[in-house]
Amino acid sequence: MMNYIAVDIGASSGRLVQAQLNKGRLELREIHRFGNSFSMRHGHEYWDIDHLFAEIIKGLQTAKQQGIESCYLGVDTWAVDYVLLDQEGNRLEEVFAYRDGRTDGVPDQFHAWMSREQVYAKTGIQELPFNTLYQLFVHDRSQLHQADKIMLVPDYLYYRLSGCKLNEVTNASTMQMLNLSTREFDEELLELLELRRDQFSELTEPGRALGSIRPELIEQYDLPHCELIVVPTHDTASAVVGVPAQQEQSWAFISSGTWSLLGVELAQPLNNPAAMEANYTNEWGAYGTYRFLKNIMGLWMIQEVRRESGDAYSFPELAGLAEAETPFRSLIPCNASRFLNPGSMIAEIQLCCKETGQHIPQTMGEIARCIFDSLALTYFDALRELEKLQNKTIDVLHIVGGGSNNELLCQLTADVLAKTVQAGPSESTALGNIAVQMITSGEVGKLSEARELIARSFPPRVFKPRPIRGLNQVLQRWDQLTNHL
Repeated sequence: MMNYIAVDIGASSGRLVQAQLNKGRLELREIHRFGNSFSMRHGHEYWDIDHLFAEIIKGLQTAKQQGIESCYLGVDTWAVDYVLLDQEGNRLEEVFAYRDGRTDGVPDQFHAWMSREQVYAKTGIQELPFNTLYQLFVHDRSQLHQADKIMLVPDYLYYRLSGCKLNEVTNASTMQMLNLSTREFDEELLELLELRRDQFSELTEPGRALGSIRPELIEQYDLPHCELIVVPTHDTASAVVGVPAQQEQSWAFISSGTWSLLGVELAQPLNNPAAMEANYTNEWGAYGTYRFLKNIMGLWMIQEVRRESGDAYSFPELAGLAEAETPFRSLIPCNASRFLNPGSMIAEIQLCCKETGQHIPQTMGEIARCIFDSLALTYFDALRELEKLQNKTIDVLHIVGGGSNNELLCQLTADVLAKTVQAGPSESTALGNIAVQMITSGEVGKLSEARELIARSFPPRVFKPRPIRGLNQVLQRWDQLTNHL
């Protein structure tokens, strides 16, 4: 029986998950879990990339101790953050975290050199202040000139494991530097950044077999023999592979975690002016697809509220407290930049409600209810835009990832959107990572078969829409709030 291990690292935690195919169904087992966070050093927010690599090694040691002698292995993480290497393969700088404030106001500076319209026509990527394009624009130029290679975080982890240098396409596309027409790094954007093409590695598609993990790692740490497969290294790209969608349905997805990524899978990019105006992005997906989606602030807000409470409440407890509160009493524009990394999420929510003349939430239940109601309404706006941009009605919305466990938010989303919501699997990112490994190994034939396997192994929970009393008035208040801000 073949073993597959997904290394799945997000902004707040990482884990190694083992999968096997047993009697026509996938079985998952978490081998190792560890924390992840950025921290302030020398005036900037940085990730501890050495900690992440050490935890991968620790997880593989645990796998070996549990009897796994050999496996396939794939790595996915978050997007946009990068590593600079010198000619010897050593880091020139610690890894900046995308929530660091150094890119505040930078898009306006960059677009004095090249317009937003030009950049979007080239790349199809939505403007977010932390995109790699803007991070590199403010990076110390002398250090950039010293860099022999520039790679994103999962590319670097593959390099540490294998010795192979690559830029995997699903993550590379989030840099806002790939040209949709040429399917290469855009020459004009590189010129503006004073970078060369040879400072980046070969663009690599998901499904490529890299060969064995470095023999010296196996020997030094007593690891299993791992065959490395390049998976969709952007966690959202892996999560979309893991959506248990049926081909005959018109479906959209929300990959619900620290961020909520709402969108559809397309065969061709949609980078017209209307898509740019709506701030939709065309990130590259597995097997020649595109993730046409919008970034929504997501569960970061409730994660921060929980952290500020001293982790006094679990996420299910916060949802339970919210369910007991009056719905739609206090609303906030989730995507406002003020909520990206405030000193206090609770204080920022309360200040926003005060400024807009609403009830100021005080209790944990009221604050959580404000977040969940506002997220559901933000999903409503995004899906309405999505249907208009495609000129196509969405029948089913799949919510995958950790947020699919929040039954209150899933039901609220179904009610507000008046759409059927299928929730789960919560492990869609690990499953998508593993699905690509299985296709490459030959144990699964193609993407549609992998999705059927996932649906059979982890049947989603179905939330049918229920009527909301006074919904039209709520939507009017919401439009006034979001238009005002």
